[in-house]
Amino acid sequence: MIRVLLVDDQALVRSGFRIILESEPDIEVVGEAENGAVAVALAAELHPDVICMDVEMPVLNGIDASRRILTSASSASSASSASSVASASGCAAPAILVLTTFGHEQYLFDALAAGVSGFLLKTARAEQLIDAVHSLAAGNALLGPDVTRAVIERVSASTAVDARAAEAGGDPESSQVPDAAATAMTEAGLTEREREVLALVAQGKSNGEIAAALFLGEATIKTHVSNLLQKLGVRDRIQAVVWVHTRP
Repeated sequence: MIRVLLVDDQALVRSGFRIILESEPDIEVVGEAENGAVAVALAAELHPDVICMDVEMPVLNGIDASRRILTSASSASSASSASSVASASGCAAPAILVLTTFGHEQYLFDALAAGVSGFLLKTARAEQLIDAVHSLAAGNALLGPDVTRAVIERVSASTAVDARAAEAGGDPESSQVPDAAATAMTEAGLTEREREVLALVAQGKSNGEIAAALFLGEATIKTHVSNLLQKLGVRDRIQAVVWVHTRP
């Protein structure tokens, strides 16, 4: 059973989400919170698998609430690992799905930087919400179609990529990532090839497209992506894009 916590300052919205989610036999809504502060308390008490989190709320907004919940869960996990005692349910970090009526890019990047696992606009269909909860509960990251477009647009605008330079054999890493990110890549111990791959990931390119651009096999690119994610300490490709474009 997937345990879900609903967080939204509008009671009618929470009721609508509850009806949609509890229409599924494997989903149970275990609690509701009207603001981020209550969400932090209930997350610690109820240990939900997935939290559906609004952004703009009184007392504490959804981004800050998500950050506190995930930081607390991480601290609890570290403490239990050290003592080798506590139950798994008390240690596992919940997956947080941000649901908002606002499509502004900054909400997206702030939420991803806070460590949330998914982002969906409230204009999404009921089945998309259900699919998102199932996906996050299975350990996957998820961005709605509109949100994915926002990521790619943000990346394209901030990097001023010249695709023709890459095709002509130019240096992808130096022309496609900010200087601060290039320095941080060195500090993270990325190899030259991993830096090239990350630069293309930051364009939103698939493994197949990266393989074609670098004249390598797709399996090799998959290995490079896995290695660079581990070195950067990020969960997935979207988090890697955020990492590149949020270096101080």
